[in-house]
Amino acid sequence: MRIVMKNNVSESEWNNTLLFVQKLDARIISEKSKKTVTILPKANGEDLPEAEIAGLPGVERIIKTETPYQLVSREYKNEDTIITLGDINIGGDEPVIIAGPCAVENESQIIETARLVASHGIRLMRGGAFKPRTSPYSFSGLGEEGLRLLAKARAETGVLIVTEVLDAMDVPLVSEYADVLQVGSRNMQNYKLLREVGNSDKPVLLKRGMSANLTEFLMGAEYIMAEGNKQIILCERGIRTFVEYSRNTLDLNVVPAVKQVSHLPIIVDPSHGTGRRDLIEPMSMAALAAGADGLIIEVHPQPLESWSDPDQALYPEQFARLMRKINLYIEWQKEHADFAPAH
Repeated sequence: MRIVMKNNVSESEWNNTLLFVQKLDARIISEKSKKTVTILPKANGEDLPEAEIAGLPGVERIIKTETPYQLVSREYKNEDTIITLGDINIGGDEPVIIAGPCAVENESQIIETARLVASHGIRLMRGGAFKPRTSPYSFSGLGEEGLRLLAKARAETGVLIVTEVLDAMDVPLVSEYADVLQVGSRNMQNYKLLREVGNSDKPVLLKRGMSANLTEFLMGAEYIMAEGNKQIILCERGIRTFVEYSRNTLDLNVVPAVKQVSHLPIIVDPSHGTGRRDLIEPMSMAALAAGADGLIIEVHPQPLESWSDPDQALYPEQFARLMRKINLYIEWQKEHADFAPAH
């Protein structure tokens, strides 16, 4: 529920409205500059006294939210959210590319990769220090040592770090090193973790669960935003279907669908979405054409020697070709603004 106050609302009317709502034991988000008060649904399912609220002095009208996600919807905020990292804007006019290896393996590997992505003008590097793996016998990351190596790569090349956090208790540690906290597909409905990153001051990259529908995906973001963190980047990374020729099915339908119902930016991961390096380039371009705000791509100096997911990491020369195509697309898009995806 959203309370819209009158343009000429007085200070006492504003304060009395806040006091009335607070007595309902409801969670609220007040925005005095916009003259609105958003009341989040009560955990016990108890109805709010709409008639009483509507009758308060200074209240112009009440807007009932039709979607189960309150804060991430365009009903709450119509204008696009832009996530700012220094002079990098995610959700702005140009798509942002995040690139790097699946996992941090050693110092030489991560430094070489950081130099590689930086040489193409990329400002954000991915790399896992903690890796959720299907098999308990697979490489699961270097942990804090991996975080230190990522920080060293940042210090040497200037690239900012996007890395995954697996457990709520690790959020403070990972936040010491990372510029963006990634919540992976397996943790999209790990509500304790979502609440913890929601209390962080770091931007959060939330990957879609492998079987999650659109509403479930956005409700994961709602958990984060309800805790106060509005810096959320959604990420489509493929869903599980009956296809056997690719690791997942990259659901590009969800990109314009998110744009219609949510103000949050959405990027696409064609590496996990396909699991095949030969499909990454065409699906990257398709994602941008669908309106994605960016891409997150796996690249490795020597993919066949990668300690995790070698089949979905691009060779440096493949990555260079893809970046040439992406840059050409961005220039074309600037010249043909009429062809920008609508939402």
